[in-house]
Amino acid sequence: MPSVVGLLEQHELAARRRVETLRGEADRIEAELVVAEQEWQELSAYKWTIARQRVGVLLSALGDGSADAVAAREPGDAGTRAEAPPTAAAKPKSQVPVWRQGLAGVALSVDYQRIVQALADRVRLGQGPLMTCQELATTFGMEVVSARVEALRSKAKRLVARGWLAEPAPGRFTLAAGVSGPGGGS
Repeated sequence: MPSVVGLLEQHELAARRRVETLRGEADRIEAELVVAEQEWQELSAYKWTIARQRVGVLLSALGDGSADAVAAREPGDAGTRAEAPPTAAAKPKSQVPVWRQGLAGVALSVDYQRIVQALADRVRLGQGPLMTCQELATTFGMEVVSARVEALRSKAKRLVARGWLAEPAPGRFTLAAGVSGPGGGS
């Protein structure tokens, strides 16, 4: 029968081997992580380049001839690409552009246009300027459940951050000063 000390030494040796194996795996995973992080940073930089180009095209289509808009265009792209007319709506799931004087609501995707239009209609009908996300969900004929309300709240908060809406009280949204409905511009 083996001694207690001998058994402890065997367990210690097995534990040391396991630790060394795990350290080797950890080193391998860390090396892979470094490579993956570098690839991610390169991809992110590439995405930002594409985003800047798209914003430049959108601004130039809207008639903004500023140096920033021209600089954002792809080099060698001097009018060779067909640009969308300024009245065309953005594609669904697109980013919300920062509101500025003269930017029409049609620059927003359909979901965001619906929110801005609902608030504009409310003001136009004299029902008061403020709306909650629950009221928006009801207006859109959605089931008023937390998932839908939170999705609307997220969109409304993004519109607030980009200057299209204002949130004078927590959870109550209205059009920002100077913004009108999606078809009306500013």
